[in-house]
Amino acid sequence: MTLEQFKAVWKKAQTAIEANEKHFSELDAATGGDGDHGTAIVAALRAINHAEGDDFPAFLADMAERLETEASGSTSSLYGAWCEGMADAAPKGATALDADQLADLFQGGYDEVCAITRARQGDKTMMDALQPATEALVAAKAQGEAAMFAAAAKAARAGSDATAQMQAKFGRAKNLGERSIGAIDAGSASMATIFEAFA
Repeated sequence: MTLEQFKAVWKKAQTAIEANEKHFSELDAATGGDGDHGTAIVAALRAINHAEGDDFPAFLADMAERLETEASGSTSSLYGAWCEGMADAAPKGATALDADQLADLFQGGYDEVCAITRARQGDKTMMDALQPATEALVAAKAQGEAAMFAAAAKAARAGSDATAQMQAKFGRAKNLGERSIGAIDAGSASMATIFEAFA
C-alpha cells in the first residue's frame, strides 16, 4: 500500500462519515450520550485529512497532531492515540508498506489505544469495532491488503452490530444501566464505517 493510497482511503472514510453524521449523533443520543458523536467524528476526520507528510511516520504523526489541535473531546483523543501508535509502528522513511508492515501498523495503533483506555471488546464502545477489525486484519495478512481490509470491515461491522445487545460500561451511557441495551454504540458504528471505506 502506497502512502498516496493510504491518504486516499482516509478521504473516502471522511466522505462516508460525513454522509452518516446525523445517524451517528442519533445513535449517541439513544445510548445516553450528548448526541454529538456525528459532529465529533466528522471534525476528527476533517482534521486527519488536513495532515501532511512525505512518508508514513511523518504523515501519521501529523494526523495525530491535527487531531489534538483541530478537534476536541474523547473521540479525537482516542483517534489521536490510534494514529500515534501507527506512526510509531511505521518503518522509518517508508512511502509504501507490504502486508506484514500494514498489519504491524494497525496493530501498533490498536496497542496505543489500549494504553489510554481500559475499554475492550464487550464494553459497548468503539473498541467493539476496532478490536475485532485489528485481529481480523492481522490474521488475513498472508492474503494481501484487499483481503485484510475486507476481513477487518466485516469484523468491525459485526462487532458494532453486537453492541445493541450490550450494557454500556464506559462514558455517559454506563449511567443508563440496562436502559443502554437496544441501541448500537455510536463510536463502534463510525469505526466500522471507516473500515468499510478502507475496504
